[in-house]
Amino acid sequence: MEENKMTVSSPFGLHLVHLDLKGAPPKVSYLAEIFPLFHTLGANGLLVEYEDMFPYEGELKPLRAEHAYSASEVKEILNLAKLHKLEVIPLVQTFGHMEFVLKHQEFSHLREVEMFPNALNPHKEESLMLVSAMIDQVVALHDGLRWFHIGSDEVYYLGEGEESKQWLQKDENSTEKLCLSHMKAVASYMVSSHPAVKPIVWDDMLRGVSEETLTESGVAQLMEPMIWDYAPDLDEDDKVLLIEKYHKCGFPKLWFASAFKGATGANQSLTLIGHHLKNHLQWLKVANSTPADMLQGIALTGWQRYDHFSVLCELLPVGIPSLAVCLQALLNGGYSEKVKETVEKQLGLSSLEIDTFMSESSGTFPGSDIFTLVTQVCFYLKPSVDELLERNRYVTGWFSPYHRKRRIIHPIMMHHFQPDALSLLAKWNAVMQELRAALERVFYMCTLEEWMEENVHPSLHKLQEVVDDLDKAIQAQS
Repeated sequence: MEENKMTVSSPFGLHLVHLDLKGAPPKVSYLAEIFPLFHTLGANGLLVEYEDMFPYEGELKPLRAEHAYSASEVKEILNLAKLHKLEVIPLVQTFGHMEFVLKHQEFSHLREVEMFPNALNPHKEESLMLVSAMIDQVVALHDGLRWFHIGSDEVYYLGEGEESKQWLQKDENSTEKLCLSHMKAVASYMVSSHPAVKPIVWDDMLRGVSEETLTESGVAQLMEPMIWDYAPDLDEDDKVLLIEKYHKCGFPKLWFASAFKGATGANQSLTLIGHHLKNHLQWLKVANSTPADMLQGIALTGWQRYDHFSVLCELLPVGIPSLAVCLQALLNGGYSEKVKETVEKQLGLSSLEIDTFMSESSGTFPGSDIFTLVTQVCFYLKPSVDELLERNRYVTGWFSPYHRKRRIIHPIMMHHFQPDALSLLAKWNAVMQELRAALERVFYMCTLEEWMEENVHPSLHKLQEVVDDLDKAIQAQS
């Protein structure tokens, strides 16, 4: 009863939490802990972007990452989702963002532009066979699917391949028509091979297409667009006009996509909740101006990498407070003191900060130890090391790079900073041990190594080197 009351003011049928598995994929044991929380916070679905974590078989086996889930682990994830009333919609890229496929030698001949592994060549029959095989393998592991997201956003350099250039020489041909024909081919395959499953597509490649071209293409009868915009100042009127255009072109249903993390910088480590909350409040306004019978739901995206080759952005546990605020704001039709109190209670947070990063953070939600330790690292590691190495007058004045290289040290001055350096190193080494253990419980070793190398090692190595150089200088004196 309580749950129904909560969802009355949300204009969205489905609230999907996006799991972007192309970076920092969580272990199944962590998903088992976090899915109940997703449900409690108001989510009723998952948009699972498998990328290279799906256990592809046969000719597609090279697509698997080293730590790809096994088929039994995928089944376990799906059972956990079902147990916590989370409807699963798989997402498989079938046009742009195909780096995880086209980087492999076996598939590199299917690139639109020979040098770039991002976009698929839509002219080759083998391209459609490839994405059809990927779709089939993913569908086979999922029972009772109602939707399947075929990606297709940001198809950069489309039209710049040799075959496309030739095709575009004909007057009646255009890059837009080329794009629509591939999307239509993929969606048609899905509809004919899996008639119970409706394709969803990112909408950015459709936005600039004229009403006439879009209507004539026939894609509207085959797929449902997911309109995405992650900006805090998203233009409400612009979106309403876009929705009207899609309606006129014959799309009976559509989706929205917001972001709860992973949209404020490719190497962002902490989530600024206020930024993402504003994005969701804008989407609520758009939803209130959208015909209710058109709107299927909203996907709260949580990007983990900007693309297959970029660095990691905020880890999932770090983004949980933002996810909680955004979901609760959608369910309650806005943000209020009541929403703040609900989130604090559900996550075990003493005080929720919306407009600044939480410098002192702790909680009781799954992964909250990672949230706390990552916050410590981001706020204090680099500044504390920089303070010692660049602003401590004894280090800058008596143990400069010149001194260090020649192992020169004034014995009196050494005592003014050696204890500080040793104590700082001991402190951060202890925090790192704790962080490594926390990350290892949730993520695979490759994630742990990547995050530490990007965010911890640069500062820690600088500190360690100063301590080592100091030891060498002292030995040289004796």
